[in-house]
Amino acid sequence: MLTVVTANVNGIRAAARRGGLAWLAASGADVICLQEVRATDEQLAEVLADGGLGHLHVAHTEASAKGRAGVAVLTVAPHVATRTGPGADEFAESGRWVEVDVDTAAGPITVASVYVHTGEATDEARQAEKYRFLDAVESRLLALGRPRARRQALVCGDLNVAHREVDIKNWRGNRGRAGFLEGERAYLDRWYDEHGWVDLGRRLGGEGPGPYTWWSWRGRGFDTDGGWRIDYVLATPRLAARAVAAEVGKAASYDERWSDHAPLTVTFG
Repeated sequence: MLTVVTANVNGIRAAARRGGLAWLAASGADVICLQEVRATDEQLAEVLADGGLGHLHVAHTEASAKGRAGVAVLTVAPHVATRTGPGADEFAESGRWVEVDVDTAAGPITVASVYVHTGEATDEARQAEKYRFLDAVESRLLALGRPRARRQALVCGDLNVAHREVDIKNWRGNRGRAGFLEGERAYLDRWYDEHGWVDLGRRLGGEGPGPYTWWSWRGRGFDTDGGWRIDYVLATPRLAARAVAAEVGKAASYDERWSDHAPLTVTFG
């Protein structure tokens, strides 16, 4: 068995104070992908040690803008290789992509943790940057998904795009907003339909609506399940065929939340 968790922690130190590290430690995951770490290497190492995860092998990339973004991959097994950035020089220091090669119970795989920009439909420059990053991710997916690649691959994280109407509670009210733009959703169409990647959250989570993975801190969205499904585990086909379960770890109550996102756990047999 192989267990993989992806979680946007919305600041690793804040998540630790709210109980998030205890949750991750209790998960017993073989692979943990984190987004919005918002910490230095030293700060992350300290938090992991205090939270019972100090034994894991860590690949972490900070954003050049301190206190923003940051992604990490934590594994029980040692890393064979580590790479940062999806390949475009523009995003080399953005803290939005890190990947490792690791040998697991499911065989040799590449695992990437990704944090896509939020974007802004009314801000042309911000939205253009999001599209450029998605272009870079798409190029990397094509490389990782080559039919003859020795390693199967997982890409895990916060894509900041709800793919279909069943992936966002208030889809009518969010048409024309970043995260649900036709141009953004078209990337996922291509990744699945043309490039063969499999959305395990949807394949194993049913036809929807939901299960959602993000709810605003404000208002009653969490209590009414007015969320978005924007956190994903994407797999190459042979690895996807081994996936047996996907579960969103939504907190039992608003007061028990340790992030505005919920972790997504995928199990492979």
